[in-house]
Amino acid sequence: MYGSRGGAMFGSGGYEVGSKRQRMMQSNPYLAVGSAGASTFPPFGYGPPVFPVVRLRGLPFNCSDIDIFKFFAGLDIVDVFLVTKYGKFSGEAFVVFAGPMQVEIALQRDRHNMGRRYVEVFRSYKHDYYNAVAADEGAYEYEVRASPPPPTAPSRAKRFTEKDKLEYTEVLKMRGLPYSVNKPQIIDFFSGYKVIQGRVHVVSRPDGKATGEAFVEFETVEDARRAMAKDKMSIGSRYVELFPTTREEARRAESRSRH
Repeated sequence: MYGSRGGAMFGSGGYEVGSKRQRMMQSNPYLAVGSAGASTFPPFGYGPPVFPVVRLRGLPFNCSDIDIFKFFAGLDIVDVFLVTKYGKFSGEAFVVFAGPMQVEIALQRDRHNMGRRYVEVFRSYKHDYYNAVAADEGAYEYEVRASPPPPTAPSRAKRFTEKDKLEYTEVLKMRGLPYSVNKPQIIDFFSGYKVIQGRVHVVSRPDGKATGEAFVEFETVEDARRAMAKDKMSIGSRYVELFPTTREEARRAESRSRH
């Protein structure tokens, strides 16, 4: 498993494990960073390219970099960064590819399985990748645009409480659920948090297949805020992410599920 300064490259000859991230940042035009923090781009007059990175979520907790190489077999991987939280692997990772076209192919592997778990693949951004690296190393958060660093690095606790700043209603959105989850399991997951049992909606596609998402309404806004303590806890073999949302979004999702 990669540490904060690990990196990985994949070529036609196989896997090369343990190469330095700094070396790759200097040798790859998508990763290169100038002394002022500004990105260095290929000199062909086409403007800044899209930074070729995706984010993975729902990875097995024993996942290694080699598992990710195999998951994206046939694609040119420049860097793999496994995200840790409080010293433990979080089930998330960032993968940087050799170019934007590789990203488009990688996105087609969304919800493919790694072992017995399906893995979500999202388009991500340069600043998300660098912020994750900085958070792991206890460094300053990376800024895409050149700017002086803050006087002190933000604490790890502060970096993981961004959801506290969001506006809450009585409704929470769940993401990353097992496809087989049912309403009683969700109600049990929130035991002690005053769920309105008739207002739990498991989202499905028009063909009836589950999406891995659900909306849950609580008796009060404060109950919903307290229930965020369950964020990143597990149902079955999957950890679940929670997000504040609105009744309107929940109704739209319920309406789409019926069509």
